[in-house]
Amino acid sequence: MSNGVSSSNGVPSRTGTAKPLQVLQIIGNAIVGGMETYVSNLITRLPSDEFQVTCLCPYESAFTASLRRLGFKVYITPIQDDPAWRSVEMAVELIRQHRVDIIHAHLLNAHTLAGLAGRLTNTPAVTTIHARTLWAQDISVSRLTNINLIVVCQEAYAQALAAGVPADSVTVIPNGVDTQKFTPQRSGAAFRETIGVPPEATLVGFVGRLDWEKGPDKFVQVADRIRRRRPDVHFVLVGEGPMEAELREMIAQMGLEGSVHMAGMHRNIETVYPAFDLLLQTSRSEAMPLALLEGMACGRPVVAIGVGGVAELVEGGTNGILISPGNWSYVASPYPGDWEGVAAAALDLLKQPARLRQMGQASRKRAEDVFDLHHNVRETAAVFNRLVRPAVMKNGVWQPTVVRDQSDGERRVRLRPRT
Repeated sequence: MSNGVSSSNGVPSRTGTAKPLQVLQIIGNAIVGGMETYVSNLITRLPSDEFQVTCLCPYESAFTASLRRLGFKVYITPIQDDPAWRSVEMAVELIRQHRVDIIHAHLLNAHTLAGLAGRLTNTPAVTTIHARTLWAQDISVSRLTNINLIVVCQEAYAQALAAGVPADSVTVIPNGVDTQKFTPQRSGAAFRETIGVPPEATLVGFVGRLDWEKGPDKFVQVADRIRRRRPDVHFVLVGEGPMEAELREMIAQMGLEGSVHMAGMHRNIETVYPAFDLLLQTSRSEAMPLALLEGMACGRPVVAIGVGGVAELVEGGTNGILISPGNWSYVASPYPGDWEGVAAAALDLLKQPARLRQMGQASRKRAEDVFDLHHNVRETAAVFNRLVRPAVMKNGVWQPTVVRDQSDGERRVRLRPRT
């Protein structure tokens, strides 16, 4: 099985005889999360005639198993913020044996390892910052090792420049969503049946990790506020995480057991969003959340707290309502800040079904026009090519140079991926 796809998936293929770039993906975690979804989306859509991908992960998991099922070679080594020498050795050997042309890292620990391995082997490297802000170590590694940065939101871009990272070393590439997989045409009936919500009932949803930064506790507070005015409305939390027990206790203490449903993880997430009448995002910190993009692609109107790149996703008043973070409100906004504003805005929208439909249509259009996944893949591929194949002028046309040969003779030991 090839580890990539043809150009028919929306990423134009180069013509000519240039050999495929060998890409080493160093992935700093291996859970079922947004970063891992990003990586899977990217590497399965890079044209296989242009890119060959090898993966390095910190441990075995359902995620690494899924990568192998897709045909990718996967190696395992501890990946720490302060990398162990054996991990550096592993990365260097993979670069040499697979003749890697470009390293792509995800999360701080992988960023650090990629920077070291890239410098030791003179291999170009880039890291995607999946957060709204950079850690001090992200900035230090970038400046000391000359690793390039891809950031997913403008807030992170501004911070990188302010911290002294050269502008030509930072690229903004927003997250993308598969608008063929996530579509309003799918039915949410089966999901509603699973959680015991009637087809005619109003359902407000939350999708995300049940962790403090995602604000699932704020969603429960919103549900409590709305239920006092609209006892007919149902709510659902889709996801797992360390706050699950605390949330169940909150729901019980507030007497919300019949109104707030905890659905856990759902494998076919594309069938979840169409079940919602309204999608809420109550995070304390975000960069560019895939849950909002997926919900938009499914034609869902949204009410969201404007942290990080969320303000780049929600066009206030068009495809949803943007609520200010904290205890202040946006100028001329009729809503307070934080979860109280989310509750107030949601109550207003639930009284206006026609406006909900219009916002849902606008969400779908915005996802298609601005955040379709093929934009993200194409722009990331362009960064890889720019770092490995600097353009040269030939006969008045910019063309990529031939990729270098990294052959270094016979190796004493061949590393083998687990199968």
